[in-house]
Formats: sequence, C-alpha cells, structure tokens
Amino acid sequence: MAGAGDSPLAKIGNTVTQSPLFQKSKRALSNTARFSQKLLWSTGKAAWIAGTSFLVFVVPLIIEMDREQQMVDLESQSAGLLGAPPSGL
Repeated sequence: MAGAGDSPLAKIGNTVTQSPLFQKSKRALSNTARFSQKLLWSTGKAAWIAGTSFLVFVVPLIIEMDREQQMVDLESQSAGLLGAPPSGL
C-alpha cells in the first residue's frame, strides 16, 4: 500500500508549493499583509490624535462661541424690553 505522500495529488501539491512563483507570491502576500497592518495601525493612531486634539482645542472654542452668542441674544432682548432699539442688527 502506498503512503499518503505518494498520491498524484500530493505530488502536484508539493511541486506547486515548492515552485519559485508560489514562493514569490507567498512572500508578496505576506509583505502586503504586513504593510496593511502597519498602515491600519498608523491610521488608527492618527485618528486618535486628531480626535483628541479636536476635543481639547476645538470643542471648548465652540462652547465659548455659543456662550458668547447667547449673551449677545440676551443683551439684545434686554435692550428691546427696555425700549432701546436693538443694536448690531
């Protein structure tokens, strides 16, 4: 009885996996996967930095601008109730 490695399919499989083209393709796929992993890692880090910077620098600015607008609206309403013409319109 012949061993499992003696079947024609096993011989073809061994021949294919040992061919230079298969080895080059395998190496290229491995390099591509490694590059993609590094790219995703770097992109994730950049997104984290951008998001954190936005929260630290831009959100307080937006809040302050909204607060200032509310103060202007309140002053305008107060001036209107007192009979003075609203300024800045």
